[in-house]
Amino acid sequence: MTILESNDKELRQLIFQKPKVIVKFTDENCPICKQLHPKFNLLSTAPEYEGITFVRMNAKENPVSSKEVKLTGTPFFAIYREGKLVDCGIAATEQELRKMLQALL
Repeated sequence: MTILESNDKELRQLIFQKPKVIVKFTDENCPICKQLHPKFNLLSTAPEYEGITFVRMNAKENPVSSKEVKLTGTPFFAIYREGKLVDCGIAATEQELRKMLQALL
């Protein structure tokens, strides 16, 4: 699946349209964000996560969503199920990211 680029307004609609959503909040100056980028892309196409919508957002450009999830740094991930925030936090490794994805399955 293609990773969707989103913003504050679009995310509100998206989390109600898609049953399972993971959002990666990034910052262009974050080295871990850059390091995790290929893994996030790869996981978005993995068959085991087929029903999950993968979204990327710039943390600085989307203050409403960043505040809602109580963003504490980047890369910060938020997972939504049927419009509700299920979990959120910083994930710096593929293993941590997979653990968050498992919560959506």
